[in-house]
This record gives sequence, structure tokens and C-alpha cells, in this order.
Amino acid sequence: MQPTQPSWPARLRRINPTGAFLAALALMLVGLFAPGVVGGAALFLLAGGLVMLLRLTWPAVPPAGRLLRLLVLTLLVAAALAKIF
Repeated sequence: MQPTQPSWPARLRRINPTGAFLAALALMLVGLFAPGVVGGAALFLLAGGLVMLLRLTWPAVPPAGRLLRLLVLTLLVAAALAKIF
């Protein structure tokens, strides 16, 4: 049976980098400036996208880059939890 949709890496290659950056920036700004649960949810959504990208690119990233990405992800989740609580 053949898959009907392309894989995640194939889908990501078709995304416009400028549009992805602007969408992530908008989501980050909404997350930082929106009050309470709304801001926390936006930051968690951004963290979920980052986890997906981290999982797909993990083998290609050197160990120092992996550590930096995990640090950024940790800070993003901590900011989201601080917004909610």
C-alpha cells in the first residue's frame, strides 16, 4: 500500500522559510504578550513545533548544537509554565 501523503521532511521542504520565521515570531510575540493561559498555550504550541523539528534533525546536528537546542526548548517550556501559573 502506498502512502497518500508525503512524509514530514518532504512537507517541510515545501514551506517558505520567510513565512515560517514570521509565523514563529508572531506566535512567540503572542505568547509573551498575551495574558495567562492564552500566552502559555501559544508558547506550548511553539515548543511542540520545536520538538518536531528537533526530532527530525537530531541525527544531523552536532552534540553542541543538540545541547543548545535542548536548552532553548527548556527555556521555552519554562516560560510557558510561568505564564500559566
